[in-house]
Amino acid sequence: MKKMSAWASALVLVVSAARADVKPNVLFQNGAVLQRDMAVPVWGTAREGEKVTVTLEGNGRPETVSTTGAGGKFMVKLKSHKAGGQYTLTVKGDNEVVVRDVTFGDVWICSGQSNMQWSIMQSGNPEKALAEADDPTMATRLKLFTVTRRGVDAPESDLTPAPARNENTWVGCTRATLGNFSAVAYYFGRDLNQALNVPIGIISTNVGGTPAEAWTSRPVLTAQFPELIKGYDTAVANYPNALKAHEEAAAKAKAENKPAPRAPGNPSASMQRPCGLYNAMITPLAPYAIKGAIWYQGESNAGRAYQYRTLFPAMIKNWRDLWGQGDFAFLFVQLAPFMAIVNEPHESAWAELREAQLLTLKASPKTGMAVITDVGDPVDIHPKAKEPVGARLALAARAIAHGERIVYSGPVYKSMAVTGDKAVLTFDHVGGGLAADGELKGFAIAGEDQKFVNAQAKLDGNKVVVWAASVSKPVAVRFGWANCPVVNLANKEGLPATPFRTDDFAMLTKPK
Repeated sequence: MKKMSAWASALVLVVSAARADVKPNVLFQNGAVLQRDMAVPVWGTAREGEKVTVTLEGNGRPETVSTTGAGGKFMVKLKSHKAGGQYTLTVKGDNEVVVRDVTFGDVWICSGQSNMQWSIMQSGNPEKALAEADDPTMATRLKLFTVTRRGVDAPESDLTPAPARNENTWVGCTRATLGNFSAVAYYFGRDLNQALNVPIGIISTNVGGTPAEAWTSRPVLTAQFPELIKGYDTAVANYPNALKAHEEAAAKAKAENKPAPRAPGNPSASMQRPCGLYNAMITPLAPYAIKGAIWYQGESNAGRAYQYRTLFPAMIKNWRDLWGQGDFAFLFVQLAPFMAIVNEPHESAWAELREAQLLTLKASPKTGMAVITDVGDPVDIHPKAKEPVGARLALAARAIAHGERIVYSGPVYKSMAVTGDKAVLTFDHVGGGLAADGELKGFAIAGEDQKFVNAQAKLDGNKVVVWAASVSKPVAVRFGWANCPVVNLANKEGLPATPFRTDDFAMLTKPK
């Protein structure tokens, strides 16, 4: 009997191994929002040669698509659907997976570092947002998906479910689920839902304190930014020696009754390492059909703004290539004012990072930028006012992703002409006209010596005239060029002008 029992157990193991259950990607869970008005990929894992049938049932005749598992994977595409509906998605192979409460709407990736991660409870006036979430319709109007924060060295194809923590699972927006969710993402999604009246699915994938290269693939970095990959690989290779040296130093310190030195960090366990977050928190999401992405990051690259001029556009293209949807809308937030207010003109790494973001806006198609010079905090790198940030991103989404003819940007510098001792500036995105709350602030001007001084400025219709008594022949103007700019130029719609400079003088962050 014991031999038969062992034989039967072995047979069960063989049969189990031969039958690899079909498994859709974790994004296809109860409550999922699928992108409206485009073909929707549905994919996952399956046994080699296994017939996989995907059926969508709900409004009207069921839609069924079949394929055969190849290389341990399957993928089909559902046809385009209008917004709304209450659907059931069934994936059937050797087994069957049923996904209920599926709807069509707009899906957005919401990524970046801590200011995107910053939750409702950490932001200003959380009770207002929680009270909004008490509206029972919010659970169907806005669906939330928070990706577990982790990094790995090789690209992954799926996420690990963690429903107990409201991570890697779809949840409706309620008071119970909203508090720890991204505040910027919530306000963005709420405003879009109110404007478009379609369900919004928000995929929050962000990690505080992380640079753009952590969200970029290794092939892209190797080809275009080899110094980042080389530095990381060298650190990984040197880590065992560093660890051994630390152990020896710690033993010596103990023998001498001295404090032990700090242990070296393992570079391959760092969230900041190149590619790590891209591999674990971006690649598993593609090619889930999306409307676009919003991004709030840059603080961790502020010391390398010159590099960011090319790194950031490369990352955007990297994501678009990964998804294979073409140039989906990519909307980002310009750095907020931070650090001590300095009254005199000065060089600024943060100003250079804002300029790199502005250059990306001009160079990369279908991008938009939310300027937030009016909601920064000199003493807090995480300004609490997140509602205006989400609102401005939503305006950009309506214009860029949906083609609405609305004012969605504040003034953007266009050109400068010199008339006598005055510089005359023109702008794009003036909306209903340029505006300022009181006397214009934040302008500096320089002559041929390239030394900037504080300037006076006034509105002249939709132009700005800038001058200073000590500068008789202006050659350059700067606006808001500081870590913590104090500025007030906007358009009549209340959207602030982006900081800028008309010169290309030396940069703090440009390599020698």
